[in-house]
Amino acid sequence: MKHSKVGSVMTSDVVQARYGTPFKEIARLLNGHRISGLPVVDTEDRVIGVISETDLMARQAADPHVASGGRHWPLPAKAARRRRAKAVARTAGQLMSRPAITVHAEDTVAEAARTMAAHRVERLPVVDEEERLVGIVTRRDLLQMFLRSDEDIRQEVADEVLVRTLWLSPRSVDVFVRDGVVTLHGQLERRSETELAVRMARLVDGVVAVTDELTFRFDDAHLRPVQAELHGLSDDWMRRL
Repeated sequence: MKHSKVGSVMTSDVVQARYGTPFKEIARLLNGHRISGLPVVDTEDRVIGVISETDLMARQAADPHVASGGRHWPLPAKAARRRRAKAVARTAGQLMSRPAITVHAEDTVAEAARTMAAHRVERLPVVDEEERLVGIVTRRDLLQMFLRSDEDIRQEVADEVLVRTLWLSPRSVDVFVRDGVVTLHGQLERRSETELAVRMARLVDGVVAVTDELTFRFDDAHLRPVQAELHGLSDDWMRRL
C-alpha cells in the first residue's frame, strides 16, 4: 500500500523568523499572513524553535509584578523562569519554544498526525535530512486525506490490500465504502486472514472505520506461529500491524 507522505500535503513557501527577528515584526508576520505560528531558523535554515500566538499573548498578558521578578502565584522553578523570559522577550530567540517538534517530508500523514496529537501542537515544521526547513504542515493539511472519495478508498482496499498484498481472489471479499467507513463481506479460508484484512484496511488513507462482516472456514487462532506460517500466514505480519 502507498500512504500519503507529508511532502505531498505540506506548504513549501514557509513564513519564518530568525533568532533576532524583533517582537513586533513577528506580530506583523502572523497578522499579515493570517497564520497562528511560525518556525524560527538559524543562518543555515535549521529549525531551532517555533513561535505561536500563545507565545506572543504571554507577553501581552504578563503581570508587570511577575515580569519584574516580584512575588506572585507560585510556579515550578522552570515554568516560572520560562514565563518571566517570555514576558520580557524582545526577539524571536527569546520568545520561541524549544526544542522544535518536527517531521520529515517522507514521513506518512498518519505519523505526522500522531506526532501532532502526542505533543498537542497545531503545526509541524518539515525538515530534510540535515534538519533544514523545507515546509510546514498543519492540522488542516493532514485532514486532506479524509477528503478522498469513497470510490478511491474502495479501489485501494480491493486492489492494493486484498489482491496485491494478501493475494486473495477479487471475488472472495466484497468491499463497500460509505462516508469513509469500509465494510468487508465474504468468506476466507482462515480466521487469521480475516483479522489481517481488517487491520490492513484500517491503514488505508482516508478510512474512518472498518466494519468486519468476514467469516472463515478454519479457525487457526490456536496454532503456534510456526504452524500458522506453514498454513500460509506469517505471524510476523500480524505483530507489525
